Amino acid sequence: MKNPLLLAKEDYLPSPLMPVAVADRAPQPSFPPHIHEFSEIVLVWRGNGMHVLNDRPWRVTCGDMFYIRDHDCHSYESVNDLVLDNILYCPERFQLAIGWAELLPPDNAQHQSHWRLTTRGMALARGVIQQLALESRKTDLLSIQLTEALFLQLVLVLRRHRYAAGQDNRLPDGEQLDLLMSALQSDSGARFDLATFCLHHQLAERSLKQLFRQQTGMTIGHYLRQLQLCRAKYLLRCGDELIGEVAARCGFDDSNYFSVVFTRETGVTPSAWRQRFERAERPAFALKR
Repeated sequence: MKNPLLLAKEDYLPSPLMPVAVADRAPQPSFPPHIHEFSEIVLVWRGNGMHVLNDRPWRVTCGDMFYIRDHDCHSYESVNDLVLDNILYCPERFQLAIGWAELLPPDNAQHQSHWRLTTRGMALARGVIQQLALESRKTDLLSIQLTEALFLQLVLVLRRHRYAAGQDNRLPDGEQLDLLMSALQSDSGARFDLATFCLHHQLAERSLKQLFRQQTGMTIGHYLRQLQLCRAKYLLRCGDELIGEVAARCGFDDSNYFSVVFTRETGVTPSAWRQRFERAERPAFALKR
């Protein structure tokens, strides 16, 4: 792969002292692989698309949240009315005596980069980000200090209201979309039955379908299929399981049907997908033999 683009601080932050900036992406277009001279938080408000982070694909939609470190490489593909905010930050510019190391993910490969934000958390974060966007455009000392204080408020909101897939016990009652997203993402290889889910949570199936499509631009079935394919792409690239085993882990009973769906969505067969990365990652000396 070619060297990714490098996004510079000076192109996004108004002064050498400003620690935070907000980049409004409404909509977010497809964007090639890139890294930054800064870290960032990505919050998705609506629509959907493919977010590839360090070679791992994620099908993103409203409520998805990522912590991106300065050396992380990511890109956006197959976007459909994808609206998000990038909150850019430079930890070395922080002046407040705050334990940032405990509030932000550590700078190592083991940290969890992908979370979801509850509906309540999104509403609270939106207000803080609007204020943050206004203050971070200025260059006076008071605005710089206020920007850092607002960023602290945002980070605290995100920590309080974020959750990982399968943690529906941590979700507030009545937040239907959050419950559904948590169930869908908890295991993309499992058989998900919407009628059973709605009966268990005492939800109206038709209303939930409408809410999901309104917020994400997809049907529930399409989203679930995209989650399965993202998982399959990752397993084919990083594992050595047989195609049939990958298909079963991703919820496909028939490996032939899996191959048909995978080829239709990606333009290549599962075997060709795996071979593409095997060739790209093979050491240079091996290619010369």
